[in-house]
Amino acid sequence: MFFHDLSFFASFANGPFRSAPKLDATSSAAPYIACRQGPAAHRERTFFLKARERRLCNKGIILSLPPMKQVILKAKKEDAVLRRHPWVFSGAIAREDEHIADGERVAVLSHAGKVLATGHYQSGSIRVRLFQLGAEEPAATFWEQKLAEALRVRQSIGLAGSTHTNAYRLVHAEGDGLPGLIIDIYGQTAVLQCHSVGMHLERQALTEALQQVFGPALTAVYDKSKESLPTRYAAEMTDGYLLGGESTGLVSEYGHSFIVDWEKGQKTGFFLDQRENRQLLARYAAGKTVLNAFCYTGGFSVYALKAGASRVDSVDVSAKATVLVAENASLNQVEEERHHIHTQDVMTFLRQTEEVYDIAVVDPPAFAKSLDKRHQAVQGYKRLNAMAMQKVAPGGLLFTFSCSQVVDRELFYNTIVAAGLEVHRTVRVLHHLSQGPDHPVSLFHPEGAYLKGLVVMVE
Repeated sequence: MFFHDLSFFASFANGPFRSAPKLDATSSAAPYIACRQGPAAHRERTFFLKARERRLCNKGIILSLPPMKQVILKAKKEDAVLRRHPWVFSGAIAREDEHIADGERVAVLSHAGKVLATGHYQSGSIRVRLFQLGAEEPAATFWEQKLAEALRVRQSIGLAGSTHTNAYRLVHAEGDGLPGLIIDIYGQTAVLQCHSVGMHLERQALTEALQQVFGPALTAVYDKSKESLPTRYAAEMTDGYLLGGESTGLVSEYGHSFIVDWEKGQKTGFFLDQRENRQLLARYAAGKTVLNAFCYTGGFSVYALKAGASRVDSVDVSAKATVLVAENASLNQVEEERHHIHTQDVMTFLRQTEEVYDIAVVDPPAFAKSLDKRHQAVQGYKRLNAMAMQKVAPGGLLFTFSCSQVVDRELFYNTIVAAGLEVHRTVRVLHHLSQGPDHPVSLFHPEGAYLKGLVVMVE
């Protein structure tokens, strides 16, 4: 048994961490046993204690557990939870227990006192992110069950276990019932990106669950959460391996090969959400000249080149990104004379180039991450798309995207309309695009549909 006696709980909860009894370094507690101080370390120690207590209870070892702290909603504010929306906003809360730490599991109750759900608490506008509905507390196998369910979905859509693709999103936050959690699979490596303190505190349990679900097919788990967590909490955190170590970053997507740098690259290392849109571009690219603006590591470029594009110009301001573009093109045995790489600001390139293209791809980073930046973002999208349209030959295509959550589909569409009016050209919509099926959107959480895209023909 892990503990020699129950006095451990008192010394662990109330005394200084460095005076707690020594633990077996081979136990699942080992990752937490480091002489760290500060608020984040205290949260982790408290979280570990509660998690271990609940595991012991689920194994039939009876302990007297303190109940989860409670968040009580205002009258009639339980409707959103009953409609299965996974967020509880601060304005819906009537009262809450004192001293709830960020990341702590809490029970959410109706105004009448009925337990509605369990979630992770975090100070801010979104106060609780719900990961289980109902009065029952999550079982010891909860994470394993949720990850196994997510894997079954990816198997059913032909990604997990595929012979042509070994890179996909396993968990897409609210779309898979796990708000605040992203898990991407690159071959035998899982990359976690936590967007809430609560999910980050669960990272060891998630790693164990991944091992149970994937078995020997998984050799490494990398935590890439620092940039996506609240600043104060993230200040004491570092990215790193939770399982294994450095492994190959070579992946396959519909038979195209890519080098993925999950340690230093953007997001988790590759834009998996554009997989189906890259495949669509390949349908149109044969014999065409293509501009890939904001090319990052060259996903659209490689698809166009392998589909027979006569020329592809890849443009990105990041020198690190364009180095990977060249490596990915070479990896796919693309003739260098058909591919031209420009390490340059996209707007500057569009102003300076005299080229016109049969197809232009415009996939910029998010121009706005908050509502107060939305107007500025819309103006930026309008200028960018107007300039891109001017570089499209008559009868050519523009693939244009926005990943800004605060710019919804209707606003994005209207922005492209404004760009078309500005350049005085006839524009037809051929395709409405979104993220791939491994980035599912809960019917009850439309906010999860973050990627908007259009393919338009410009006369």
